[in-house]
Amino acid sequence: MTIKNLKNEFHRRLSDLYPQSEIDTFFYWIVEDVLQLQRIQVSLNPEKTIAEFYLKIITSYLNRLKKEEPIQHILGYTEFYGLKFNVNPSVLIPRPETEELVNWVIKDFKNEKSRHILDIGTGSGCIPISLKKNLIQHQVSGLDVSKEALQLAEQNAKENKVEVSFIEENILTSTALASDVKVIVSNPPYVRALEKNKISSNVLDYEPHLALFVEDDNPLLFYEKIVELGKTQPHPVVIYFEISQYLRKDFERLMQYLKVNSVEFRKDFKGNDRMAKLLINSEE
Repeated sequence: MTIKNLKNEFHRRLSDLYPQSEIDTFFYWIVEDVLQLQRIQVSLNPEKTIAEFYLKIITSYLNRLKKEEPIQHILGYTEFYGLKFNVNPSVLIPRPETEELVNWVIKDFKNEKSRHILDIGTGSGCIPISLKKNLIQHQVSGLDVSKEALQLAEQNAKENKVEVSFIEENILTSTALASDVKVIVSNPPYVRALEKNKISSNVLDYEPHLALFVEDDNPLLFYEKIVELGKTQPHPVVIYFEISQYLRKDFERLMQYLKVNSVEFRKDFKGNDRMAKLLINSEE
């Protein structure tokens, strides 16, 4: 089979599930991974014949895409903030919106003296590893309740050549943070169970529900707990959250209830309210 025919086969088999642009992305990403061919090389050689060995691998990937398995799980990795991260079903696949949260922290602290930055709910480690890569003067840690997630995060830190400390702990039962933590970053679970019908199958069937969903009657429990822990610190703490666009008003009401007066919101690249920055224990 030629590259051109293979691309047509991708569109024929996947067009009922994905838009054309996404199918193209899948095709070029897989061809680059399996055949070690850049997109430009593929475009310039549409009649290149694919060896049977490689064709079997690509066809197996195509069959998995047809079942709506995420491309990142099929290949075993993804890119986040210019870095490569291994992923598997034990962690959430890093999203572009979270890159924006990381970028906010980096811009705020790139010229600051060393501080201890803690990422809560670290998953693949994409947040703390990206922070450490760009904020080398700071101490960075990641916390998660999942042993499997932490094993993957440690592997990712090693492969990206950064030193990040990882902690296995359930934040909801924590009574205190390390006393020197001055910056907290978190993208905690916030999707209500009632919103499951809005979630696509490739997320619902393949990504960890522990990292996604919260109960309908208390969707902001992680935010409340993290703010309460921040308040126990003996010094001012800056907290950066990724939030649900559907819970912006509820988040504001919670901050008022918790007497957090310094709250700044930012929109993501889609124009949704998805990020918040809090200042805790400040004189302001």
